[in-house]
Amino acid sequence: MIAKLRGRLDSVGEDWAVVDVGGVGYLVFCGARTLAALPGTGEAVEFAIETHVREDHIHLYGFATSSDREMFRTLMTVQGVGAKVGLGILSALSAEQIAQAIAAGDQTAFKRASGVGPKLAQRLVTELKDKIGAFAFSAPAATAAGVGRGARAAGGSAVEDAVSALVNLGYGRMEAFGAVSRAAQEAGGAAPVGALIKNALKELGSANG
Repeated sequence: MIAKLRGRLDSVGEDWAVVDVGGVGYLVFCGARTLAALPGTGEAVEFAIETHVREDHIHLYGFATSSDREMFRTLMTVQGVGAKVGLGILSALSAEQIAQAIAAGDQTAFKRASGVGPKLAQRLVTELKDKIGAFAFSAPAATAAGVGRGARAAGGSAVEDAVSALVNLGYGRMEAFGAVSRAAQEAGGAAPVGALIKNALKELGSANG
């Protein structure tokens, strides 16, 4: 099984790239975000690879990082998510944004991806909420995921109430969840709803100002 490819970028298509490795061209299927980050033709390139072997074909799916590949694998554990839809989700959202959307219970974020309707979006959020902790993302996403997992155990209702309040004020759910998560982390413990809302608004105001 191929887990990594390093070579020269030979050519690029709508959803694929060909990597020249010692004179052999490997066709690698990629999402839009991965393709957009590729260097110019002839330059060095490296992919984390997910290999799918079927009776009638062998397909290679390429990702910029191993975390993206792991997210792809995780997405495909959900009924209705095949390789095409998985790449579509990773084209619309980064792995970090996917983790944050799941932690926030934000089904709307997934509807931006091709092939994802309301029912599948709901399944993604419901079935993956306990699986995203396995990923090591950047601080904002990790904070959001951590608060999401621990919400029921410590101050969860306060976090949820604060997020709902910000959403009612017109903020997007992911944006609100990220701000409240960071406010909760800075509080270092169970903070009251009012304090979370106040600090989250302060951060959102600073970010938008």
